Amino acid sequence: MKRRIAEFIGRHGMFAPGMPVGVAVSGGADSVCLLHVLAELAPRWALKLRVLHLDHMLRGEESREDARFVAALAARLGLPFELREVDVASAADNLEQAARRARRDFFLEAISTGRVQRVALGHTRDDQAETVLDRFLRGAGTAGLAGMRPVTREGLVRPLLWTTRAEVEDYLRSRGIAWREDSSNRDLRFRRNRIRHQLLPALAGEWNPSLAETLAGVARVAADEEEYWRGELDRLAGEVFTHSPPAVVIDGARLTALPPAVARRLIRRAVETVKGDLRSIDVRHVEAILGLALRTGGHGRVQVPGVDVTRSFQWLRLAPAGSHSRPEFAIAISAPGRYAFPGGEVEISGEVGEPFELRNWRPGDAYRPAGASRERKIKEMFQDARIPLWRRGSWPVLTAGGRIVWAAEFGPGFSESAPLLMLSQ
Repeated sequence: MKRRIAEFIGRHGMFAPGMPVGVAVSGGADSVCLLHVLAELAPRWALKLRVLHLDHMLRGEESREDARFVAALAARLGLPFELREVDVASAADNLEQAARRARRDFFLEAISTGRVQRVALGHTRDDQAETVLDRFLRGAGTAGLAGMRPVTREGLVRPLLWTTRAEVEDYLRSRGIAWREDSSNRDLRFRRNRIRHQLLPALAGEWNPSLAETLAGVARVAADEEEYWRGELDRLAGEVFTHSPPAVVIDGARLTALPPAVARRLIRRAVETVKGDLRSIDVRHVEAILGLALRTGGHGRVQVPGVDVTRSFQWLRLAPAGSHSRPEFAIAISAPGRYAFPGGEVEISGEVGEPFELRNWRPGDAYRPAGASRERKIKEMFQDARIPLWRRGSWPVLTAGGRIVWAAEFGPGFSESAPLLMLSQ
């Protein structure tokens, strides 16, 4: 088993020579096995190991005993030990999610501060199977079915990902190595435990005795597919959407002209760009956004976890939830110069003979542009010019004596002696 783990580490390039590596150790069999194996393999890469333990503060004395057990284990192996305590129960979130987030934050903080460059996690093939089945039941697409990756972009690595839980326990027993049993791992109130102790055994017993291996194989194939698509999406994204932080704007006509399989992946890429991750995003949300893009005419809106999606004409704008606001501004202008406003700036040159005010467009605004036969509402001109809804709130107009004498892109008013304006947005 140790040889196969070493080959797995090498095949995925998990470690570089001399690298400081954190080992996440809960005290359970998987993480204890991981620590012992890495301690034996460390000379091969000259790794500098550090033991990381997070106490979720959920099980009172049992949790504290876990921490003492891991600290003693680290001491016996001559490794530095780092303890983090987090009161997970006080988090305003699902307990399983809060615990997962606390661990992730701890590990990524250790990487970001430079204490380590990688954090090794003890997930096994059985954990992978549980993850894939869980995500399938939640409605995940191919990206979700890829499960846990051997190496993540953040620096998390999983050396045991193709090792079974039974192999781990056999390894420990054959060497007389003790581990801790977490009583909460059998608490059937937790979704993961119901999948582990009830659903997977039932499916394996009645349908496929090799189900765990099958599910892990699905993850491996899906991960390979996702790796290929990552490069393709880098190319296609530049053709279909633009990133204007914090939002992404998608050309709906180009998106819907693509095969649905490609369009769905681009939607996921856009959501991830805006949200920072794809947590809680499933097939239903992607289909809702694609359905919005396929509509013809008018405007529309859908909301998915963490993201607001607005459709205007052929464009879709994805922005962080709650970020839609109408920026109000009014800037007094009495001399030539460059004036900034939300979303851009205006440069005014020439003589300014009377006080002007630069402000954002407001519903009901109207004026007669030079060359027009009548006064027109700016909203009508927005429609004719196909200006998306999200650009209108910060649209600059110039007034004098309460009258509009100029509007961006629509030009000066009829017979108005407006100053020369140059707009950059």
